[in-house]
Amino acid sequence: MKFSVEPIDESAEGALLVHSLRTGKRTIRKGRILTQDDITLLRVSGYEKATLARLDVEDVPENEAAFRIAKVVIVDKSVKLGTVGTGRVNIYSAVRGLFTCSHTSVDNINMIDEAVTISTIIPYSAVEPGQLIATVKIIPFGVNNLILRNCIDGITSERGLFCVSPYQKFKVALLQTKSQKFEEKLLKKGSEATKSRLKTMGLSLTEQKTCLHDQGAIRQNLLNMAELGFDIVLVLGASAIADRRDVLPAAIVECEGEIVQLGMPVDPGNLTLLARIGKMHVVGLPGSARSPRTHGSDWILQRLAARIKITAQDVRKMGVGGLLKEIPSRPMPRGEASPPKVKKSKNSINFAAVILAAGQSRRMGRRNKLLAEIDSVPMVVLTANAISMANIQKVVVVLGHEAEKVKASLAGLNIEFTHNSNYVEGLSTSLKKGLSKLSDDIDAALICLGDMPRISPLEINQLIDAFAPNEGRVICVPTHKGKHGNPVLIGRRFFAEIQDITGDIGARSLLSTYPDQIHEVEMQSDGVLLDIDTPEALAQITE
Repeated sequence: MKFSVEPIDESAEGALLVHSLRTGKRTIRKGRILTQDDITLLRVSGYEKATLARLDVEDVPENEAAFRIAKVVIVDKSVKLGTVGTGRVNIYSAVRGLFTCSHTSVDNINMIDEAVTISTIIPYSAVEPGQLIATVKIIPFGVNNLILRNCIDGITSERGLFCVSPYQKFKVALLQTKSQKFEEKLLKKGSEATKSRLKTMGLSLTEQKTCLHDQGAIRQNLLNMAELGFDIVLVLGASAIADRRDVLPAAIVECEGEIVQLGMPVDPGNLTLLARIGKMHVVGLPGSARSPRTHGSDWILQRLAARIKITAQDVRKMGVGGLLKEIPSRPMPRGEASPPKVKKSKNSINFAAVILAAGQSRRMGRRNKLLAEIDSVPMVVLTANAISMANIQKVVVVLGHEAEKVKASLAGLNIEFTHNSNYVEGLSTSLKKGLSKLSDDIDAALICLGDMPRISPLEINQLIDAFAPNEGRVICVPTHKGKHGNPVLIGRRFFAEIQDITGDIGARSLLSTYPDQIHEVEMQSDGVLLDIDTPEALAQITE
């Protein structure tokens, strides 16, 4: 190909315009083969010279070259070509499925010459019909025929660079296990989340079963499902799988099954299990799979649904990109999302507290319990004082009912206020309002009721000292003689999910959804169990 700056006259006819030129009536785009009309228009517009390109005899024009390469790339009906233009052909999925690609093969073609490029989406991406998956782009206005032939021969020898493996129809079952104190509502939550996952792959649950979290019970259910010809069985346990000798893996081995892989370098989803019993695949899901948000087990299920063989090595290679991106539909993973912007506390984590003080105290009659005095001090002030003296960087009080009176009682304390105009709709509205006022550098929030007059700074600091995201201690709950109390310390990774809570509940549903993330901190005093809801309870504490 030859480039030169030439006069715009009759000799320019048939040459390629290298740079777009604006005329009074229109723009003549780069790459256009100039006609006599174009030349006349350019001269009238004041152009005397332009940079022009002329293809050599052995050069193939960009559009023809792109189309010839794209045609060879297509190896089956799972993908289809778009129209060619400006040296580019886009390639689209023709089916719903999983995009598969030979990274090495694409690299090999791109290494032949800088004139030819092929770009794809990330391998193993889930795609829908009509979704762009790849593009062939010719960089110059033409490609030497020898280079083009080398690219086509290379693609042919590679036997295809990529395709979309369509999801197949499989018989899928869900087995949920429960323990003695297991909450029944978790079964519904697990079922709904699983159905939602499978729906994206065109699958549905053929059967759902529940049994005790017991090796024998799980074994019998798995044997029954194998006999009934299920292709995939998902097991959502009451407790996360801790070891290959744990209940679920042991039950699979008793069924003469094979543990393919326990654990994966994807978060959330670290504790996912992949196994086989004969031809039946078994996927053990951790408690985090009860959330509909993107999960590591999705990556395994997608490959199974697309009938793509998956080995232990395949799972272990999922680490790059396995720290799933923080998006509104996905809570933050363990650890810190970004470097801190303010001074950290001693343990290098910033803590805030949200005091819920917006309620109407209905069970107290006409009296606002938060303003009731204990030892001559309003109850809410005792609560706020204890929190302010702990290792907390920021305290936010959520006001609602009798907001001005409550705010006045707290005058002089180093705290911030926010008003919840929807407080009559329940505790969840105050919780969400308080969390929304925390800045991005806050790593965890202490959620405290305003009527906890016997809570101490020492107990709050015990919760703070126990908080360790990198060790899985992301929700810290105080206990007294084994009974859960308040306040609760919750890591930022759950803030987005809390925004979905409705009604007159706080973070209780979060605790039941993520039992494996809870760390109990035993307290000597029963102050963590004491909140004042009735006149009788108030009278008892003031005696």
